[in-house]
Amino acid sequence: MKPIDNIKNKQLKLIDKYKVLIEEAYNLRQTDSALSDISEFDAIKLLNKLNRLKYLSREFKHQVAS
Repeated sequence: MKPIDNIKNKQLKLIDKYKVLIEEAYNLRQTDSALSDISEFDAIKLLNKLNRLKYLSREFKHQVAS
């Protein structure tokens, strides 16, 4: 498997986790604001990882094209 494929697979898994955490945060907003905040914080951390992977995949594509 190519490294770019590994990055894409990791991105897809993180996107799924991100969606679950955001939905959980939204659903908990009215009943338990503390748990909602924790879930949202975890989602933000995942979004940061996604952004780094996006940068990596862009750099990898750039190196392959050169």
